[in-house]
Amino acid sequence: MATFTIIIPFYQREDGILRRALASIFAQTFQDFDIVVIDDQSPYSPDDELAPLSAEERARINVIRQQNAGPGGARNTGLDHVPADTQYAAFLDSDDLWTPDHLANAFAAMQAFGGDCYWASIEGGEEFDYHFGIASLERAEGARRLMDKPLVLDVPDIAGIMIENWAFLHMSCMVIGRPLIETIRFDAALRLAAEDVLFFCDCMLAARQVLLCGDAGAVRGEGINIFHGVDNTSPEFLKQQFITWMALDRLESRFARRPREIETIKEHKNTARKQAIWSQIKRLRNGRRPDFGLLTRWVMQDPRLLGSVMQLAAGKIAK
Repeated sequence: MATFTIIIPFYQREDGILRRALASIFAQTFQDFDIVVIDDQSPYSPDDELAPLSAEERARINVIRQQNAGPGGARNTGLDHVPADTQYAAFLDSDDLWTPDHLANAFAAMQAFGGDCYWASIEGGEEFDYHFGIASLERAEGARRLMDKPLVLDVPDIAGIMIENWAFLHMSCMVIGRPLIETIRFDAALRLAAEDVLFFCDCMLAARQVLLCGDAGAVRGEGINIFHGVDNTSPEFLKQQFITWMALDRLESRFARRPREIETIKEHKNTARKQAIWSQIKRLRNGRRPDFGLLTRWVMQDPRLLGSVMQLAAGKIAK
């Protein structure tokens, strides 16, 4: 039995990215783990990444190959293959790196305080400056410091805080316990955006105890990032905004009895609408045709998109 099963969805086009992630795993100060790599029909084979590893290291890795299902679908496959006697599942994106004490910190905190959902902070470059450290959540109402080294916090209304701003959360810093491994899954239909945010929310709402660690658990890598690498005039940008709106619509149902959170979600949905419309206006200005098919599909599910168009048009006329 391994204490942790590490789940890595793999879809990359460059040599060495997965190998760097695996090196950061094998450098952990806590060594009781096995690894599941889900080959999500990657253009670059994981076999080439694993070839330089020692036989002992390769023996700890289970590679599962599947038709492309996106990051959520790949992680669901990983969760389905966590052995029944494993205590915790830890997630690592193939282009990120763990800091050496990530698993040790997670194990110590979750064992000490009965946690079944845990996040550490993340470090990144200038493009990642919208993320903020978990230590700042100590100022949140009702927050309690449970441990000093590393800093571990309990924040009672963490789901409500997440709805305001989820920039303190990252997939590669997340660990979940047995109850969540068995019951919570990603919405695989949200292939381009926000599948992680919905999963975060579902885990928070189902968890008996959420623990937050101020120490960095991961360092952001430089592989394929399907969300942040898309220009706002590309066809993929509109899809991302639509899927973000879909995820927010699902989130709204989770907070049906919490009016403050509902209002915040509605604001986020309106932002997605406006960004989508501006992206299509920019396409027109650049002599490119808007994606009328996807816009029509969006309006069918969300008639308020037309209202956002009219508001933007009225503002333009007023100016």
